[in-house]
Amino acid sequence: MSKEETNRFHRRSRFLLGLFVLLFVALLSRAVQIQYLSGEPLKHLARKQQTAVLTLQPERGQILDRNGSVLAASLLVDSLWADPSRIQDRKAAVAGVASILGLSRKEAAEKLPQGRQFSWVGRMISPEQAERIRTLDLEGLYLVKEPKRFYTNRTLAAHVLGCVGYDSRGLEGLELSYDSFLKRPPRRVIWGRDAKGQRFYQDAPLEGEGSLSSSNLILTLDARIQHAVEERLREAVSETGARSGLVIVMDPATGEVLAMANEPGFNGNTFSEYERSVRKNRAVMDSFDPGSTFKPFLMAAAFEEGVVEEEEAIDCEKGFYVVGRKAIREAQGKRYELLKPREILKYSSNIGCAKIAERLGAERFHRWLTRFGFGAKTGIDLPGEAMGILREADGWTTVDLAAIGFGQGVSVTAIQLTAAMAAIANDGVLMKPRIVRGIVDESGKVVREFEPEAVRRVMKSQTAWRITTYMRDVVEADDGTGRGARIADVSVAGKTGTSQKLDRETGQYSQKKVGASFIGFFPADHPRVVIYVMLDEPEFRRWGGQAAAPLFRRVGEQILCGFDKPVGTVATAGTAEPAKGIREVSSGELLSVVRGESSSVFPDFRGRTMADVLKIAAETGMDVRLSGSGWAVRQNPEPGTPLEGNTVARVWFHPGK
Repeated sequence: MSKEETNRFHRRSRFLLGLFVLLFVALLSRAVQIQYLSGEPLKHLARKQQTAVLTLQPERGQILDRNGSVLAASLLVDSLWADPSRIQDRKAAVAGVASILGLSRKEAAEKLPQGRQFSWVGRMISPEQAERIRTLDLEGLYLVKEPKRFYTNRTLAAHVLGCVGYDSRGLEGLELSYDSFLKRPPRRVIWGRDAKGQRFYQDAPLEGEGSLSSSNLILTLDARIQHAVEERLREAVSETGARSGLVIVMDPATGEVLAMANEPGFNGNTFSEYERSVRKNRAVMDSFDPGSTFKPFLMAAAFEEGVVEEEEAIDCEKGFYVVGRKAIREAQGKRYELLKPREILKYSSNIGCAKIAERLGAERFHRWLTRFGFGAKTGIDLPGEAMGILREADGWTTVDLAAIGFGQGVSVTAIQLTAAMAAIANDGVLMKPRIVRGIVDESGKVVREFEPEAVRRVMKSQTAWRITTYMRDVVEADDGTGRGARIADVSVAGKTGTSQKLDRETGQYSQKKVGASFIGFFPADHPRVVIYVMLDEPEFRRWGGQAAAPLFRRVGEQILCGFDKPVGTVATAGTAEPAKGIREVSSGELLSVVRGESSSVFPDFRGRTMADVLKIAAETGMDVRLSGSGWAVRQNPEPGTPLEGNTVARVWFHPGK
């Protein structure tokens, strides 16, 4: 080889070597970029292309009343999802989905976006719709079980229980307040394709999922009382033409709320069909002028401060009294002259109360109102509680002081007013109101138990008893304003109220827009139950004694007729004795209610709610046919009948036991 050829060979070799080195460096740089600089984003993109994750919500814990009746439970229902990339006959899929789910072709097509691996098509569809989807038998359309919140008695205690969204998250009521206890972490299902394009699945528990579980709430509510209260309230709103109404029933010794009802109500199973204003729990979220139901608290403060004497006669000015530039008149044009404190409360004299408020003075009166709990949240375990409006005493005018004395110029909530009246019934001790008795886990172990909590002693026992005797006159005297609240053979203490509502257009209190109310307790000599009723803007029988007092009586009679003794507990020497008719549920009994019962014979469904029956049927593989609403009153076959291959039962329900 000549020297020239040798040089040419060396130049080619160096060129090729340089080229290979350059290519190697380029490949190495690209590898570093892919592996280290863009590795994570590319791996994420690959996973997104090759796999998909479906988050499945677990069943929420149940909500039960104080006797173990299930008020809210989760049942597994079908939801429809699609893998549009697997749909071969898109036209048929769009037509089928549109027909079955009641959608337009355009809406159905939007739920099946091309190029996607996952899309929700219909959440929590009906069994009939699910069966029709199965009949279609189209590749790319799939059904998956999701828990749907089911409220056993539809409207029963709906404002207290609240509602749950599609993501199994509590939105309102107890479902929101106790969401962290009722809800456990969701389960994730991952699916992908192998090298042959075959789909495979695997569970992917969320971090910490194994150590967390949902819990069950045990309420202070009694479903039987709640049902009776809602029925009577609905009747009263209809009869009086009121815009709305509410009732609270409380045990004064413990602060336990036995019933809390709002009308109009709503069906928790279809809560999205109702406006937010209808779903609002006005018993804790709305503030309003209390009217004459405020007068017993003024009277208690006056006796505690010693500014009035029991036998003292107070001049009520024949129905006309001027404070500042404001004329104060008696309701319904009454004209009283000299009245004793007892008579001032019995006749509900505005002028008598205004004069007593003047004697107390703004600072002392304000201090006593705060002792009763006005102007502050009660701490009840429901969301959205309002504080009411109680302005500082240094901002009160002489007119404000007089008006607040008979319940104008101050705003309270229904739960505040009920708790304050319960303090009078409870020998002067204010109890914290509560709606949840305890929290129990899935095994029946008590996670948390809420004991009765005394807030403070508001007044002396003698004062509480004196005000009670005065309020007995309101109901029991033939000329008392609350005689419509009388209950046969039971002593009742109470107070009527007719509060004028502020007209925002004129800035004056309206004579047409009023709230009719009554608050009281029985038996007056040994109080077991406090009941507050309010009807908003009734068209007929607009006064508290005409509209609200009869509603109080009906609710009270319903409670008394439904149980062997008045419901509640009696506190004596620091102990609480359960009243007959209220069955205390142990954790073991609760566990059997939550899990259902299973045996080789037909269980006894009688006395149970629909949710209880459905839960037991699911556990035993039984098919049940349900009729009516409320509690189970009859079944076929009878309890104890051997199954013997027959697993179909018919159960009839009725609103009252």
